[in-house]
Amino acid sequence: MDKLTQDLRAATWITSSHSGSNGGNCVEVATLSNRRRGVRDSKNSAGPALVVTGPAWDAFIRSLDNDDFRQATL
Repeated sequence: MDKLTQDLRAATWITSSHSGSNGGNCVEVATLSNRRRGVRDSKNSAGPALVVTGPAWDAFIRSLDNDDFRQATL
């Protein structure tokens, strides 16, 4: 088993407190080795995970802080 697979299996996955407890449409995030982050669907914890580098994760978080994903009004 490779290191990334080991990291994903051993990871502590967290769900946002904004997700509530109803098991809705949520994502889970885990901190992995080498500053990487894993992201997966909370309804399918045995399913695939998206793995991003630390710099890519940091850029994503900055874009959220900057409200770059604001829904456009039509």
